[in-house]
Amino acid sequence: MTHHASRMQPHRLVRLGLGIIAASAVFGTAVAPAAFAQTLPGQSTSVAAQTDTGLSPTTVGQTTSVQALTLAETEGPYYKTNSPETSSLVQPGLQGTVLTLTGQVLDQGGQPVAHALLDFWQADAGGAYDNTGYTLRGHQYTDANGSYTVTTVVPGLYPGRTRHIHVKVQAPSSSVLTTQLFFPGEAGNSRDSIFDPSLLLNITNNADGTQSATFNFVVATA
Repeated sequence: MTHHASRMQPHRLVRLGLGIIAASAVFGTAVAPAAFAQTLPGQSTSVAAQTDTGLSPTTVGQTTSVQALTLAETEGPYYKTNSPETSSLVQPGLQGTVLTLTGQVLDQGGQPVAHALLDFWQADAGGAYDNTGYTLRGHQYTDANGSYTVTTVVPGLYPGRTRHIHVKVQAPSSSVLTTQLFFPGEAGNSRDSIFDPSLLLNITNNADGTQSATFNFVVATA
């Protein structure tokens, strides 16, 4: 009996080994897809990103957005060429609240445009334009940072229009943007067909009775 049992033991070991192999095959079939499913999305995303852009991932803090161009508006009937080059439109004896307007001229990538031309004209505090001289008319060029400053007065209400300032802006060797700047809180804004909220000045009332305003222009540079 002992001899017979010892002869059968190898067969049992063989069957046991085959059983373990079969079980491993079945278990492997069940586990492998789950592991593959976990790794595939990560691999697939990486390949797709490289295929779509061909570029390295964007570094945190970088911006790739394109800024909208400043809206163009009608020139109106009172533009005059050959205005004086000046950063102050205020002349002796001129009435009205002094307004200092500052800002930058930028390209669509948000970079400053140096030596851009800005040509301003507007009505006086009584709503009248000087069509014989150059009162409240003047042009200037931005500095290396694309910055400008112009000192003027708050314009009066021209009949049929809300309060506004005219300006032409031109980057070097590029097209001219003609537009208008508007004042917040004006009753006439809602009735003026030319008014657009994207052209509103950001205005601060100063302790000395003057006002400060800011506006950045985005212009085409090619």
